[in-house]
Amino acid sequence: MSQTLDLSFFYLLAEKGSLAATARELGVTPPAVSKRLSALEARLGTRLVNRTTRSMSLTDEGEIYLTHAERILTQIDEVEQMLSSCRAAPKGLIRINATLGFGRRYIGPALAAFHTRYPEVKVQLEISDHPLDLATHGFDLAIRIGALPDAAFHARKIASNRRLLCASPLYLEKHGTPARLTDLANHSCIFLRQNEATYGVWNFDSGERAQNIKVHGALSCNDGEIAMRWALDGYGILQRSEWDLARYVRSGRLRVLLQEHSNRADIYAVYPQQLHLSARVRSLIDFLVERFANLDSLANDVCQHGGHKTDPQE
Repeated sequence: MSQTLDLSFFYLLAEKGSLAATARELGVTPPAVSKRLSALEARLGTRLVNRTTRSMSLTDEGEIYLTHAERILTQIDEVEQMLSSCRAAPKGLIRINATLGFGRRYIGPALAAFHTRYPEVKVQLEISDHPLDLATHGFDLAIRIGALPDAAFHARKIASNRRLLCASPLYLEKHGTPARLTDLANHSCIFLRQNEATYGVWNFDSGERAQNIKVHGALSCNDGEIAMRWALDGYGILQRSEWDLARYVRSGRLRVLLQEHSNRADIYAVYPQQLHLSARVRSLIDFLVERFANLDSLANDVCQHGGHKTDPQE
């Protein structure tokens, strides 16, 4: 019990940012807070806070202790809600990892909207250019695009998505339009190096059978925005998720090529098995499914218009 109280005390101290503010919240004196902190540090055998007469900051050990304190306190609240059959709005901390492009454009705004609906939920988003391990980094939820090789996690599809070939009218006017996949060997292709995908090989799973096509090109990077900019500027053919290229296709700045060939790359919410009953995580996934339902319409729009429809919003 005392350890749980220590977690709550330290979480409050970190949230308030000073001994005085913590003392006011607890209704005690600052020396009492300082004494309690010293006792906690003595029990743990490490310093958690760097403090002077005017300021305080967490040590590296303090940051680690705070991270776990947030998680444990959230789990305690969650268990109490479950055992009491509480139907109150979800609350607690959710830590999410998402890719750079989709995280910036869709997940960030979605999480802000989710917090507006459920103000007692705290959200920490970390975006990265490659997927981070959920267990190692302590994430409750990750947003993944495409294949999900790790069977140790649960996954729920939150949006349909495909990777499509595209190029700018400028490039196609200079170099022609490929009529079949084998024609890609005669074109400059832009490579996006992500995850563990084989470099220089594009996968297609539409049609009668899956195909792996070896392509060539001088430009490659691990950032989707840079690759997209190269394609827009006419430097080559790019294979990119439809959620990212649809707006450019509608405006005519890109054209979809070989529409009958694509690579399935649906968007999933992935979470550890032990959190499958989490009220807050379940509520967030439901929210994302609801919010991203309109992403499915992008596929139809891209395929129907192939880049010749003008988007009045562009």
